[in-house]
Amino acid sequence: MSKSKTTRKPEHFGYIRVSMKDQNEDRQLIALESYGIPPANLFIDKASGKNFDRPKYKQLVRKLRTGDLLYIKSIDRLGRDYDEIIEQWRFLTREKGVDIKVLDMPLLDTTYCKDLLGTFIADLVLQVLSFTAQQERDTLLQRQAEGIAAAKAKGVRFGRKTVIIPSNFEDIYNRWRNRDLTNEQAAELCGFSVRTLYNCTAEWRNLETRL
Repeated sequence: MSKSKTTRKPEHFGYIRVSMKDQNEDRQLIALESYGIPPANLFIDKASGKNFDRPKYKQLVRKLRTGDLLYIKSIDRLGRDYDEIIEQWRFLTREKGVDIKVLDMPLLDTTYCKDLLGTFIADLVLQVLSFTAQQERDTLLQRQAEGIAAAKAKGVRFGRKTVIIPSNFEDIYNRWRNRDLTNEQAAELCGFSVRTLYNCTAEWRNLETRL
């Protein structure tokens, strides 16, 4: 008598992405905790929009199998722009055979209503939300660029002293924030003392937050 094949039980996974190394992932973690996802099946990436390398996402994709369920907090966790979000959604749901549940948008839940109409509605909602996410990101980047350009033009005041920041400060700041530069290296490139560098980066972070 031949042995029957053991049926694999689908697993639940969670994916979290924050856009900066100093950004806190707790909000997304708390949202996913109530779904009983095993800690070993939670994957967290910290990557800026410019450097979109996602090693944990790649590990997650390798572990996912047909029938598994992936939880994400919002649709923009899948990609940095419209095309990438659509591409990853279709890759996961159609090629990998994975279900996806988007917590911020209950209509984006492939476990619900798996017929043709349900698939059509999910695809339609996905495209609208992905387009909106990209529009919001483009608008934010434009506002940041305009605000940063204005700050460069007039100098930025830190306490009692006005410091004229170098034209390549944004690049130095990003490299310093990503720990590609030490405090001393970043300060030397800017022509600052380390103390002035701290003041400038704090003010720069506040400027990005306000924009």
